[in-house]
Amino acid sequence: MKPQRITVRYEGRVQGVGFRYTAVSLAQDFDLTGWVKNEFDGSVALVAEGAQDQLMELLQAIKRSHLGRHITNELVRRSAATGEFTGFGVRH
Repeated sequence: MKPQRITVRYEGRVQGVGFRYTAVSLAQDFDLTGWVKNEFDGSVALVAEGAQDQLMELLQAIKRSHLGRHITNELVRRSAATGEFTGFGVRH
């Protein structure tokens, strides 16, 4: 299968709760590349590329973690992967 990309916007009390570093830790359990960063409006953006099942597992893992209670909205866009990333980390 072709790699996919998801672009996710998490809303709620998602900054100041370890969201970015937890997301990186969770993403390392899967064969994914991309990044996560805080946005100026208080949301968190996440971009990940990999197999569709791995991407969906990451989304579920984030919701099942302690972060889930802080998320009030999750907006997910899907597109084709670009292959531009070599790992998964925090962007500033």
